[in-house]
Amino acid sequence: MNDKELVAFEAAKLAKNGMLIGLGTGSTANYFIEHLAKRQAEEGLKISTVASSTISAIKAQACGLSLVSINQIKQIDLYVDGADEITPNLSLLKGRGQDLVMEKLLAQAAHQFIVVADKSKIVNFIGEKFIIPIEVIPNAWRIVKHHLEQHGAEGDIRLNANQDNIAVAASGNYVLDMRFPKNVDDQSLNTLLNNTSGVVEHGVFFQLAKKILIADQGIVSSM
Repeated sequence: MNDKELVAFEAAKLAKNGMLIGLGTGSTANYFIEHLAKRQAEEGLKISTVASSTISAIKAQACGLSLVSINQIKQIDLYVDGADEITPNLSLLKGRGQDLVMEKLLAQAAHQFIVVADKSKIVNFIGEKFIIPIEVIPNAWRIVKHHLEQHGAEGDIRLNANQDNIAVAASGNYVLDMRFPKNVDDQSLNTLLNNTSGVVEHGVFFQLAKKILIADQGIVSSM
C-alpha cells in the first residue's frame, strides 16, 4: 500500500456496526470508501453512508455501500476526509474542489471528524502552499472581494477549466481564490471569513477535526 491507502485503511478500522458514516472526496477518501466497502463485504459490517460529493456517491454505490441523502440526517457518527493543508494546531485547509459546503456540513455534523493524509499536507500556517477557497453569493462576489482586500487579501474569482467563464461550485455559488498575509493566524482568518457578509462558506476548518491520521513512509501516526 502507498501512504494514502495505508492511512485510509487505518481509518476504516474505526467503523462500527450501526454507524452513519460521512464519505469525503478525493484520492485518499476514495481509498477509505474502498476499504470500508471491503469490511462490509468480509465482516458483514452494518453501516449507512452519506457522501460529500456526487463523485463520492458514485464511488460508494459502485462499491456496494448504502447511501442516505444529507437532507435525511441531523448528525453522523464518523466523517473521514482528506485535507489540502494541516497545521500543528489541527486547523485545516479544505475545499479546493467544488464541494466545500457539503464537506464542512458533514464535518460539523460528525461526532468524530477524522482527517487522513500523508506527511506532505503538514504546513506551518493555513495558506502556506495553497490559495484559500471562499464560496460567495454570485451577485456579491465583487463586494466580498473588495472587503477582503481591505484586510490584505489578494486573489480573484475562480474561472472554469477552459478559463472562458466563471466556475460554479456544486452548491451553485461562485468561488474566490484568495491569499492572506502570513501574519494572519488561523483563528483570526476563520473569524474574518465567518463575519463577512456574502460569504457562504470557506476552506478554513478551524477546530473541527477530532484526530489527524498521518502516513509517512509506511508508518501511520496521529495528531
